[in-house]
Amino acid sequence: MRRRLIQSTLAVVLVVIAVFGISLVIVETRTISNSAQERVESEAVRLASIVDSRLLAAEKVNADALRNPVSKEQYAVIRMPGQAPIEIGTKPQGDVIRATQRGEEGESVTVEEPRSAVTREVGRTLLIIGLVALLAVIAAVLLAVRQANRLASPLTDLAETAERLGSGDPRPRHKRYGVPELDRVADVLDSSAERIGRMLTAERRLAADASHQLRTPLTALSMRLEEITLTDDPDIVKEEANVALTQVERLTDVVERLLTNSRDPRTGSAVTFDLDEVIQQQLAEWRPAYRSAGRAIVSSGKRHLQAVGTPGAVAQVLAALIENSLMHGGGTVALRTRVTGNQAVVEVTDEGPGVPADLGARIFERTISGRNSTGIGLAVARDLAEADGGRLELLQAQPPVFGLFLSRTPPARKTEEDLPMVR
Repeated sequence: MRRRLIQSTLAVVLVVIAVFGISLVIVETRTISNSAQERVESEAVRLASIVDSRLLAAEKVNADALRNPVSKEQYAVIRMPGQAPIEIGTKPQGDVIRATQRGEEGESVTVEEPRSAVTREVGRTLLIIGLVALLAVIAAVLLAVRQANRLASPLTDLAETAERLGSGDPRPRHKRYGVPELDRVADVLDSSAERIGRMLTAERRLAADASHQLRTPLTALSMRLEEITLTDDPDIVKEEANVALTQVERLTDVVERLLTNSRDPRTGSAVTFDLDEVIQQQLAEWRPAYRSAGRAIVSSGKRHLQAVGTPGAVAQVLAALIENSLMHGGGTVALRTRVTGNQAVVEVTDEGPGVPADLGARIFERTISGRNSTGIGLAVARDLAEADGGRLELLQAQPPVFGLFLSRTPPARKTEEDLPMVR
């Protein structure tokens, strides 16, 4: 591209120089020739005037009296009636420029000048024009190289940026070049890089959330299936199979919820549901794990509370809190329900050491963990709670008390009367 830009610029400059240079040479040659002819004619008129004045004054007309007014490169011949011609200067050889003027006393004055003088002047003019053209070509080359670099270098940078995007490096460069068209391309590439970066982040976040959220239901499901393989009692098999089916439904709900949140975190399917049912379901799922760890899990507080949200999402939030207490807490885990204002609150607490003071509210940030865990569970739980219009907070650090706040009143739906009128 650089070579093409330089060649095209030089071609334009050379065409301009050729057109104007040839025209200038023709005009200057004619001007110099006309000027020489006018000079010779003017000299002939001047000499004729001098001869007329001397003849009228009865003065002697000879070569010595007329030599000084004549230029060294000129040759003059004065012819008077009844007298020999008077020659001034050296007669030029070859082609000459000639002019003849007749005086009032019958004399004639002929002035000649060698055409070589005109040729030399034309040559000097051509040399000056050639030097100017050469300087113009050099300036054009420098300008073409500069312009080519100014246009080609940004295109090279933009190509490298596009290549980096294709190789999975979505970092925007935020580099501009002062050329509106190139800056527009850079803006589009930076915007694309930011969108790709957000998409990659969302995909990685979805993968991390999915692996974390599916781990607990899969573990519970495998425990139920092991119970089935170890017993021959049909009633126990039926009971465990029903629990396993419940676990499968929860797995399906987890997957659907994760996919929905990855597409649009604000999309929810909030309904009014019985909070006791979700709590009892979680107690039934987690009691075997707590029993194996020599610990207990209990519930207390206000019964038959109605809350607004997605039952599956609320179950996942409670499962994350219960699992967090199982892994990092100690003693008995208690789920307490209460009412504050227009909200139903589920508190999850245990008898462990609690949240370190240096973490505090940062416990809900991703990758933040106090005891070598992934740091994803509580962050996902908070996102799920907020997606349904609720919130998850750390009410007390030591001993730990987490509170899940859920609305008890469905959000008001806009009717046709509430919508703005279009006129």
